[in-house]
Amino acid sequence: MTYLPSADRYQKMQYRRCGNSGIKLPAISLGLWHNFGHVDVTENYRKILHLAFDSGITHFDLANNYGPPPGSAEENFGRILKEDFRGYRDEMIISSKAGYTMWDGPYGDWGSKKYLVASLDQSLKRMDLDYVDIFYHHRPDPETPLEETMAALDLIVRQGKALYAGISNYPADVAAKAIKILKELGTPCLIHQPKYSMFERWVEGGLMDVLGNEGVGCIPFSPLAQGMLTNKYLHGIPEDSRAAKSTGFLQASQLTEERLSQIKKLNDLALQRGQTLAQMALAWLLKDTRVTSVLIGASRAEQLADSLKALDNIAFSADELAQIEAIL
Repeated sequence: MTYLPSADRYQKMQYRRCGNSGIKLPAISLGLWHNFGHVDVTENYRKILHLAFDSGITHFDLANNYGPPPGSAEENFGRILKEDFRGYRDEMIISSKAGYTMWDGPYGDWGSKKYLVASLDQSLKRMDLDYVDIFYHHRPDPETPLEETMAALDLIVRQGKALYAGISNYPADVAAKAIKILKELGTPCLIHQPKYSMFERWVEGGLMDVLGNEGVGCIPFSPLAQGMLTNKYLHGIPEDSRAAKSTGFLQASQLTEERLSQIKKLNDLALQRGQTLAQMALAWLLKDTRVTSVLIGASRAEQLADSLKALDNIAFSADELAQIEAIL
């Protein structure tokens, strides 16, 4: 059966301008970090992608190493793009990144021009695309001059392999320097992708001000703190959860008594607002107008549908914000 997108998809989503650019992004974007690799079930992630597009999500965020195995999320996304979304490429913002280990040897990691250009070429082949809309440097490289890394992003944009340049995981001081270099090169930085949630607030120590002042967009990842800001851990640690397995980025040791108590109190407040904890956590990020979009993952279409309901209520009273601060 041929997939036909929902005709009213653009009425279902809020769009926000990305910094000072001409681009608007959906308030919620879909990240393909987990659940889209060769180890995952095709029909499941196909459903997630269909629901996302039907709901007005136009932005799909990938990276060279997403999978597992690394590269497989891009391959699978590229295949579904061709099979199901043929003719809709120009309605999508597709992003990729390079900066973490991707292949053996000295040119498969970090921030050299050699690595970034080669990695994007590989990503374009995997997705069978002529260009990506946004290409990010995935993390700062302490050993490569920042000028070289930014010159690589500038080159990639001038070559037409990406329309916009972005950075991810950069602390405020390094981000400010990177933004300045890119501006001088004539390829302004479109967007920064930091880890940001109610439980991870380092960006408030200067980075958000840099982005706001420079007119650079912000798209937080891990907004639900690897699932801690959901109802999954309200009654302790379930056996089938990421934390119980301690194989991924969430370790059981992070779920201390104090943390579990915070989760329960935040959940109570969310219920008073008529939201799930996850919906409130997403809304809490979107209350800041400097946040362009929030990047969520989903393991099932139902999970994505639940997250999208966050957009029904992103206003907070002063009292609610004070309660959240007291809990955190």
